[in-house]
Amino acid sequence: MNLRRGKRILLCAAACIAAALCAPAQKSVWRQASQSELIAALPARAAVENEHIETEMRTASGIVDEHGRMIAGVVLLTAGYSADGKYSHYLVVQSPLRIGGFVLRPGQYAFGWTRGETRDTLAVHFNFASNGKLAGAAVAHRIADSTRLDSLHIWPPEEKSMIQIGRFTIPYKLAGE
Repeated sequence: MNLRRGKRILLCAAACIAAALCAPAQKSVWRQASQSELIAALPARAAVENEHIETEMRTASGIVDEHGRMIAGVVLLTAGYSADGKYSHYLVVQSPLRIGGFVLRPGQYAFGWTRGETRDTLAVHFNFASNGKLAGAAVAHRIADSTRLDSLHIWPPEEKSMIQIGRFTIPYKLAGE
C-alpha cells in the first residue's frame, strides 16, 4: 500500500514538473509608471557624455513591470550644452528593448532626431549616454489623425508598443520576453 501511494505521488510530481516545463513562459505585465516612480528612476540632471544636463520632469514618461523593471524617458534641457542638437531625450532601460533592427540593453541612453526623408518621418538616433557612441537608429512615423501631443510618451506593450515623440511614433518590442 505504501509503495503504491509513493508511486502515485512520484508520478504526480513528475507530471507537474513536465507540465511546468512545457508551459509557455509567462509574459511580464507592463503598466504606465506613476509620477513618483518616474521621479525615483530618472535623474534631475542626466549624465550625458561629459555634461550633467537638466531634465524636464513634467515630460517624463515610462512603463514598469510587476518586477519593478522600468523603461522611462524624459526631455533634456540642452540649451547651452555641447549636446545641443545631438540629443533631445534621456532614456533609462532596465529590460531589453528592440527598436527597429537593434536592441537597447539595460542602461542609459540619450536620443535625438532629425527630419526624415519625408515630412512624415523622423530619423531617431539612440546613443549611449556615457560616451555618446551610437547604439542604433530607427525611423519614427507621423501619427495619422492624432489629437494627443506629448513631447514623450512610452506606451505599455498591452496598449500600443510605441514610443511617441511629439506627433511621431517608433514601434518597439520587449526583447527579454
